[in-house]
Amino acid sequence: MYNQRQGNTATPPLHHPIPQHPIPPMRSPPVEQTQHQNLQDRYAPPQQHAQHQQHPQHGAGGDQGNFFNPAGYPQFFNDGTAQVGLQVGRSAVAAGQEYMEKNFNKYVSVSQLRYYFQVSNLYVVKKLGLVLFPFLHKPWTRDVVRSETTGEIEGYAPARDDINAPDMYIPTMAFTTYIILCSVLSGVHDHFHPQLFGTLASKAVSVMVFELLVLRLATYLLSADSQLFDFAAYAGYKLVGVLITILAASLTGSTYVKWGVFLYTYIANAMFLLRSIKYLIIPDGTSPVPQGINTGNRRSSIQFLAVYAFLFQLGMMWILIPANSVLNSAPVPVIAQTMS
Repeated sequence: MYNQRQGNTATPPLHHPIPQHPIPPMRSPPVEQTQHQNLQDRYAPPQQHAQHQQHPQHGAGGDQGNFFNPAGYPQFFNDGTAQVGLQVGRSAVAAGQEYMEKNFNKYVSVSQLRYYFQVSNLYVVKKLGLVLFPFLHKPWTRDVVRSETTGEIEGYAPARDDINAPDMYIPTMAFTTYIILCSVLSGVHDHFHPQLFGTLASKAVSVMVFELLVLRLATYLLSADSQLFDFAAYAGYKLVGVLITILAASLTGSTYVKWGVFLYTYIANAMFLLRSIKYLIIPDGTSPVPQGINTGNRRSSIQFLAVYAFLFQLGMMWILIPANSVLNSAPVPVIAQTMS
């Protein structure tokens, strides 16, 4: 009975399934071009195989060399699409220049403004010395440019050829330096904030614009020729004295040094303007280019020039000097320690 039970529990034999329908043939995936090329190269003759290997290497090397080689750049620029892009770029630049000339030239003459930036390094050094030490300079008349054919006067010489000519380079650089220097000193004493750039720029621009309006009104009342760019240049030279005062006060931390330097730079700027602007608003028989006011208003023009050079400049320079908290507490050791 044990054997009969053991025989009944024996494992039946395994039967593998037999497919009832024919199995369709499986398609292999498409052979890539590189694999197909490798098969052809494998069964190709040796000579053809060598030529085939040299040809792709030469083509790849040539393309790569043209891409990284500067000699391949002309081929890129000779392409039709590149030429169209360059032409569109030139047209856009030309349209922008034409738009600027039509709209910007209504208010400011670019060619005339370019005249005030014709400076040299030697001129900048000499001009700074003239602004700070006007007592040592003579003469103050400006040089003129004459025609080579007729000998007639064509205008004044540019700044690089005449130290007495006004320029816009020094006032522009002084304006930028004024904002940066005051911001740095405020940062040294933990008083800096991002709005300080706008505050300093607005204050300096407001002073310059107000001064130009006063000059424009005075020349109109005195029936004088209005030289806007000349007046703008002379109005900006005061920033040189302001920067010297700020540096002296910040390096020494002394109130006496601050106001002593301020007093000297103020007097120097007043003497510089008194001798420079005189040829713009007061007629002079020795001036080669006729300009200025009528001889009947000569006394009024002299009075205005004295008030403008001494009283008006005193107030403008006073406004541009920063607060004492920025200047008086920054002696040399403090600045050196903070910068390091």
